[in-house]
Amino acid sequence: MFKKKVSLASVFVLLVFAVFMGTQVRAISEDNIYQQFNKFKDVLNYTQKYYVDEVKVSDLVASAVEGMLKSLDPHSVYISPKQLEKVQEDFKGSFEGIGIEFRIVNDTITVANVIYGGPSEKVGLLSGDKIVRIDDENAVKFTNDDVQKRLRGEKGTEVTVGIVRSGIETPIDFTIIRDKIPLYSVTAGFLLDDGVGYMSINRFSSTTYEEFLTGLRDLREKGMKKLVLDLRGNPGGYLEQSFRLANEFLKRGEKIVYTKGRRSDFDENFVATGSGEFQDIPLIIMLSNGSASASEIVAGAVQDHDRGLIVGETSFGKGLVQRQFELPDGSAFRLTTARYYTPSGRMIQRPYDGSDEDYYRSAYLREEEDGDNITHTEEADSTRPKYKTDAGRTVYGGGGITPDYIVRYDNLENYAARMRLHVFEYCTAYIDKNGAGLRRQYQDADAKQFIAGFNVSEAMMKEFIDFGKAKGVEFNKEEYEKDKDWLKAGVKAQIARTLYGNEGQFRAMLEVDPQFAKAIDLFPEARKIAGLR
Repeated sequence: MFKKKVSLASVFVLLVFAVFMGTQVRAISEDNIYQQFNKFKDVLNYTQKYYVDEVKVSDLVASAVEGMLKSLDPHSVYISPKQLEKVQEDFKGSFEGIGIEFRIVNDTITVANVIYGGPSEKVGLLSGDKIVRIDDENAVKFTNDDVQKRLRGEKGTEVTVGIVRSGIETPIDFTIIRDKIPLYSVTAGFLLDDGVGYMSINRFSSTTYEEFLTGLRDLREKGMKKLVLDLRGNPGGYLEQSFRLANEFLKRGEKIVYTKGRRSDFDENFVATGSGEFQDIPLIIMLSNGSASASEIVAGAVQDHDRGLIVGETSFGKGLVQRQFELPDGSAFRLTTARYYTPSGRMIQRPYDGSDEDYYRSAYLREEEDGDNITHTEEADSTRPKYKTDAGRTVYGGGGITPDYIVRYDNLENYAARMRLHVFEYCTAYIDKNGAGLRRQYQDADAKQFIAGFNVSEAMMKEFIDFGKAKGVEFNKEEYEKDKDWLKAGVKAQIARTLYGNEGQFRAMLEVDPQFAKAIDLFPEARKIAGLR
């Protein structure tokens, strides 16, 4: 409290002076990180003290960090401790457990896939098995979280599962010793007719390059003469892994990618070493709207150097490089520190002026015409900047990698889109009835022979339609006929996956894949554009 009285005029002068000085201080210190931090601290303190309900300070801080990063760009993000654990698992390429993929069907844990070389495969678990007990506990009606908590655990520990298997009346117990389980980023790799190698990569994790190289060497020993590299739906990952992969196809001194940041210490330049083992193999890369980041680095380098052809749909368009910073509470955040550029100088990042929802949706709403785009006339009316490949072809920046041959993967009609949700359940029921007989019939066959020999009959499709009706999917004959081949392939693929893993599934679906069909027809052109004999 004031000890002396102050005149009204004096108060007015003091107020004007204070406002003036406050304005000056704000102008000077608006970007002073310490003063801005104090501002945030004050708001946090007042909120904790005076808000009408109890608040959890950690949640408030997490929300503030999320909002701060969201104001920068769509790819600078906060990662909670729980999310970080999953992220690290995905990109480090392993976890500890029993080595299965599962789905819960009618409240029962159903083994969708047994990971090759894992502890479950070693003791004899099979795809299609139903887990009904875990360590003497009834496992029926377990949630996904329940299953993971009980099946995952430290390497060397034991878990006993009771399973029900097609063709065997009584449950079987398996005691499984948990182990380190690899998470493969090479989803499938196999040899097709005419020396065509096929490889699908689902992300760029810390093990991707080694998986890729091991897989390609194996295919080469089996007779691979040309390669289709499927990067559709691959969202990216470690930039270093994409550089090492692209290096296998390019000549010494050819630039692969370079990055530029506000700080020069984030600038990097990646150049091919000339040590690649597959510099002379005809190459086609398949992309989709969901191919992003590291996938676009590989495709951009191949396209800019005219090393092969790109087939499919224009990629997502993510040309920003993030660095992950871990925080003391177990959380982390990714911050965009640089932009990356293809060898010709293209920055392929799409504009992100709108909302995050608009940004992500727009990648899937492009109106592209199927056909030859080797001269890239598809983008000719674009305002995007132009660049030249080594051979002088025009390519465009600022909007993803546009293929040399555009082939859209048409969306399914509503009926097939709904029925695809029930393919796994139907095939599980089919395996329950027929699995033992199928395994006997095809015990000496490989995935290729199974795909050639097994026919999804009209009777099976009738069963599938009836199965859908029981699930509330009303039959639509016109839409069914349009997508019938795809639905039949989907059923065959799921059965093949149960028997042969990912190779069986991929071989079946490639038979109805228009992008793959176009890709294998383009090898003469791919050889020509790359200057290969």
